[in-house]
Amino acid sequence: MVTAPPAPARASRVVRAVTILAPIVVGVIATAMGFWRLMPGVGFWDTAEFQTVPPILGTAHPTGYPTYVLLGWVASFLLTPFGDAAFRMNLLSAIFVGVAAAFTVDLVRLLTRSLVLGVVAGLGLAATPIVWAIGTHADPHALHLTFVAVILWLLVRWEQARTANPKDPTRADRWLVAAAVATGLSAGNHSLTLLLAVPIALYVLVVEPRILFRWRFVLVCAAAVIVPAILVYLQLPLRGGLIPAIRAPLVYGTPATWDGFKYVVLGEQFRGGISDPFGELPRKVADLADLTSRELGPLAFLVAIGFLVAAIRQPPYALLTGSALIITCFFNAAYINAEIERYYLGPALIAWTWLAILAGAGVDLIASVLGEDEGDVASPGAAVADGETPRRRRRIQPVRLAALGFVSFLLIAPTAAAFDLRATTVDRTNDTAAQEWIDAVLFEVEPDAVIVSWWSYSTPLWYAQLIDGRDPGIFVVDDRTRLDENLGDLTTVIDANLGVRPVYVIRIDENELKALRDRYNLTPLSNPVAGNVLRVTPRVSSASDRLATAGPSR
Repeated sequence: MVTAPPAPARASRVVRAVTILAPIVVGVIATAMGFWRLMPGVGFWDTAEFQTVPPILGTAHPTGYPTYVLLGWVASFLLTPFGDAAFRMNLLSAIFVGVAAAFTVDLVRLLTRSLVLGVVAGLGLAATPIVWAIGTHADPHALHLTFVAVILWLLVRWEQARTANPKDPTRADRWLVAAAVATGLSAGNHSLTLLLAVPIALYVLVVEPRILFRWRFVLVCAAAVIVPAILVYLQLPLRGGLIPAIRAPLVYGTPATWDGFKYVVLGEQFRGGISDPFGELPRKVADLADLTSRELGPLAFLVAIGFLVAAIRQPPYALLTGSALIITCFFNAAYINAEIERYYLGPALIAWTWLAILAGAGVDLIASVLGEDEGDVASPGAAVADGETPRRRRRIQPVRLAALGFVSFLLIAPTAAAFDLRATTVDRTNDTAAQEWIDAVLFEVEPDAVIVSWWSYSTPLWYAQLIDGRDPGIFVVDDRTRLDENLGDLTTVIDANLGVRPVYVIRIDENELKALRDRYNLTPLSNPVAGNVLRVTPRVSSASDRLATAGPSR
């Protein structure tokens, strides 16, 4: 006769199952939200680059993003049933956001001992405009958000595992090593990870002040950061031409040389992007407050309060995330970038964890005021740290449960109220401009033409050639191509090909266009969709010039 397990054991299994399933469900919802508003195909600018480079395992612009490229290369095979390469890379961003939301659920559960608040924070993060938007098209910033969530989760797991095993805290070491590995891989994706170095170091020293005396373990953690970063960055020289037989069809710069490798990895192209970091601080603070208000709505003014509550209830975590947020926002405010809002993805995640901690404090306050003591668990799915012996579980107290529902409603209500507007704002489902532009250009341009292009338009042309196999004979000469192949300046490239091959030019700088019009005849393509593509022909300004061009008569 089979004996049924005791009721407490069954309840424990149910709680564990819910604890595992809730983050997965939130992750699926977050991914579905991105899929719902996903760009259907190729884009312009960096989007097209990140739709082209991973499927062919090429190399991207500084800092190379090798972790993203490698994961994108794998995903381009795994996601083949979902559509073409551009769509698959767009979908990958939605998946990354979903993973970040899932880890946020469990991170908040660990911090607040409330799975409900974790679910609210995960959904709130996924519906934050900058987060939702980054999940609608190919962009390595979506992967950076995932790594931030994973790193924070691993660090908190490490701290709680140490607390749960005071007699043998070294049993928790594997969590810190895992966090180090994640940090190394994250550094191979985006250099914003470097801004987390000091906050992570401070956190580790606060949680384990004597860790420096464990020099062997410190070396293990250092190696866990450095080795994965080195391994993924080897992708640049290997596919950049170090071994000619496996050189990628699209390579940015010259990463196969030491100088070229440093140029890409260190982002030397973007030196000078920091502008007056300590200047106009009041304006920068006001801009940050405005951005926070746009992203979080009425919850924006609670973020600072949430940090203060986190500093009281979770001091090490507050130190980690507070310093990370300040350093990141300070850098962002001084850095010149066309889409700087993407750099605030990490701070958005941090803000939601602070809001959840504040909500947890609100639940405790309401229950205390109404005369109900805090139970052993605040809600189903409360955290039990690694190695901890589960304590006696009390029944969920009705006042606390009601307070949790009320506070959770207040936390998610602004997001729910703005959901339709945000969905419309981030919608990329009808964004087919790049594909229409490609079709218009390749319909008119001769198959052996030279197009002296500009980055935002070079990338979709490369996609058409390298992914779709269209018009491979067209030579797209980007500004980067001119540097890497020593082709000379703009007019040198044009003059070298004029009269030999059809020549077209794409420029956005009015001064450049004026100089070119003074030197050549520029005629836009007939299709207005591709009106920025100009046919270049020699300029003959007078009868004597025409005679000179024609040569002596017979």
